[in-house]
Amino acid sequence: MQDRRRFLGALAYPAAVAIAPACFTTTGAERVRRTFADAHTQDPEDVARDESRWFDVQQAFTCDRSVVNLNNGGVCPAPSVVQDAMRRHLEFSNAFPSHHLWQVLEPQKETVRDGLARLFGCDLEEIAITRNASESLQICQLGIDLQRGDEVLTSDQDYPRMLTTFEQRARREGIVVRKIKLPVPCEDTNRIVKLYEEQLGPRTKMILMCQVVNITGQRMPVKEVVALARPRGIPVVVDGAHGFANLDFRHSDLDCDYYGTSLHKWLFAPHGTGMLYVRREKIAGLWPLMAAGEKQDADIRKFEEIGTHPAANFLAIAEALAFHQGIGPAIKEARLRYLREYWLRRLLSNDRTRLNTSLKKEFSGTQANVRFEGLDTRALAGWLWEKHKLYVIGIEHEAFNGLRVTPSVHNTLAELDRFVDALEEALEKGLPQETAK
Repeated sequence: MQDRRRFLGALAYPAAVAIAPACFTTTGAERVRRTFADAHTQDPEDVARDESRWFDVQQAFTCDRSVVNLNNGGVCPAPSVVQDAMRRHLEFSNAFPSHHLWQVLEPQKETVRDGLARLFGCDLEEIAITRNASESLQICQLGIDLQRGDEVLTSDQDYPRMLTTFEQRARREGIVVRKIKLPVPCEDTNRIVKLYEEQLGPRTKMILMCQVVNITGQRMPVKEVVALARPRGIPVVVDGAHGFANLDFRHSDLDCDYYGTSLHKWLFAPHGTGMLYVRREKIAGLWPLMAAGEKQDADIRKFEEIGTHPAANFLAIAEALAFHQGIGPAIKEARLRYLREYWLRRLLSNDRTRLNTSLKKEFSGTQANVRFEGLDTRALAGWLWEKHKLYVIGIEHEAFNGLRVTPSVHNTLAELDRFVDALEEALEKGLPQETAK
């Protein structure tokens, strides 16, 4: 059965990609595909700086250009082609729901599963399609058996919802949650690995760590921590919300047994889509969030047993995959890094600028967190929005504070110029008194 699913998926995925250009025609995404057709033999950094290629990408989105969205780390817009596919599948679903949903559309999820597996570099029987990173990670956090007194290890900068999940298990089941204090920023892999190693003990039963920390952009040494934990029998659950379809990598670069991510962030898939990877031999030992039959114990699809759900969201992921591959993972990462360097270049010349993110590729994702001496972070974020309609997030953490800035490929250099102009105005003149309060 598994070989047959792989065979059918292999047939279906190229078919989906082949159909995509017909959908692209009215959205500008066909021009995107043609624009990058010759780019994959070139240096990604050169392509990233070639503005003649990026106009069509920007126009493939339906962004409201009366505001500047620099919080794509929260949730990204989907290109027109993805929105069109979702509408098409939704209309088809409603024409004859009980038949179209379950008999026609549900089997087509296998095409999406295969596409995600190919991008991640694993077998399709190790990929579950979920609703977001939180659901994917909670399947692991709640599905691994723990006893009273067992310890789980995480950090003070992991995603709040994931920390809440462990804290609820602590209140309900008596487990112990240990949090490492991560340095901000850190350019020493051994130092971070040592922090984890020092906290390991005989009661440590699980580690949760980010691939890229969402609030700072710190890139974490996942593979090294996995190598540290596996001989001790400690599973490592990886939060890939800011890694998947943002960084150019494969599963082998992490070698983890569990990985959860959102697809509505950097893959530009419909809102409410996510992915869970579980190594094949670990599936049977992981309980799903919603009950599944015993016959599904070793089937990755047991994690998708959530009752009646829309097919449109999940099937439109196929168009997001085609769009992503049309640009190319390495080129996309290079462009996102170029955008970060573009807006930071001028600001770093000001001696009041303080970076909470490393600019070295091996220690960071593509976003940045920055603060400015003498400017209140929360007030600055509010002023940028109220006066300039520039949307960023002010992060106030017990260890640091700063603006988290996450441009995406739909952003223009002119928008980033506006952002820097506003920040330079604030640095020169200060914030209005009522704002500064």
